[in-house]
Amino acid sequence: MALESLLNAEAVRERCLRIGAAVESGDGRWFRYRPQCLASCVERVSTECRANYPDLDIPFHSRWRHFVVDGVDLWQHYLEARLVDADSAILARSAIDLAVLSVILDAGAGADWRYRDPVTGTVLARSEGLAAATVDLFFNYLGQDDGEGGLALTATSLLHADQSTVAEAFQHDSGNQLLGLAGRVALLRGLGKRLQELAPTGMTRPGHLFDRLQATSPAGELQAGAVLEEVLACFNPIWPSGLEVNGTALGDCGRHVLVATDDDTSQLVPFHKLSQWLSYSLLEPLADAGLDIVAHDRLTGLPEYRNGGLFLDTGVILPHDPDLLIQTLALDHEAVVEWRALTVWLLDRVAAGVRENLGRSETELPLASVLQGGTWSAGRKLAQEKRGGEPPIHLAIDGTVF
Repeated sequence: MALESLLNAEAVRERCLRIGAAVESGDGRWFRYRPQCLASCVERVSTECRANYPDLDIPFHSRWRHFVVDGVDLWQHYLEARLVDADSAILARSAIDLAVLSVILDAGAGADWRYRDPVTGTVLARSEGLAAATVDLFFNYLGQDDGEGGLALTATSLLHADQSTVAEAFQHDSGNQLLGLAGRVALLRGLGKRLQELAPTGMTRPGHLFDRLQATSPAGELQAGAVLEEVLACFNPIWPSGLEVNGTALGDCGRHVLVATDDDTSQLVPFHKLSQWLSYSLLEPLADAGLDIVAHDRLTGLPEYRNGGLFLDTGVILPHDPDLLIQTLALDHEAVVEWRALTVWLLDRVAAGVRENLGRSETELPLASVLQGGTWSAGRKLAQEKRGGEPPIHLAIDGTVF
């Protein structure tokens, strides 16, 4: 029961706050906090928000932003050809299938990989390239007729996905290598196996999340945090590098000595980065299908290397040992856990400062919009200026977390 208490957004925020408070008081094991640099970081993010969205009507940070390439919405492009007569529930299930597929394959692609989108002819890299590739993978490789006019991601199609199929869809070859290809294929198969396990409950595709969440919301109101909890309950066991303790799959969870408790959760720091990214990406199809999503800011900021890089590159945090920045660290290294925890902690502070700068309330500018409007893109621009796009900390990426 204690371990299961880590499977929600509140646990992510609470445990990251503990590490943030320790670092703020000077007790960080790997990093120190420089509060004098926070204001300039907030100003940079505020400027980024204004530049990207001059009317400050900023959508949520989600995978759906990456499905638009040169003004062409790839989801809508394929819908017009394949799902013309589908109703809102059928569309929601298909959209969720695509979102789940795209998010689980959204770990870092590497600086050299490129993808030429067949619809627009645009050459893309990194997260945008991965997004476009997964639309193609869904509609032209893995998606199956669901019998209702929609397209489904099934256990059968996922379990039959092999490395050559994914390589072809992602245009991976010896001269254009996608990092973590084997790890991505393992995730697809893990999802297929998980759907087989869930089939007796009536969940034979990721899109059945819509039906499960709708059933828990008879009045049509759904808390964003409940979306994450359902995502974790259904899919947490699929992460091959996820942490498992006493038979409980904790997924994206690290260990840090600054988080001591008197139960089985001692030193455990949950992040659930891809699960939260997925949850953010489900809010729009769920809302389009008629559910009223509330309490968006129960979800946390995403502890990945763009947001985390923002704080290192603006000097808000610095390593005690500068050599940390030239080492290659495993994702479960305590320094990486501390960095990611500080990212979650600081994103809440930055969001509050950005709202003050832009004259917006938390309702008008929730955390998900601050991520979309400024932190992620500001972190990426700084990384490009300083290191050609590489994160400030060298990570041993396996295609399953970042």
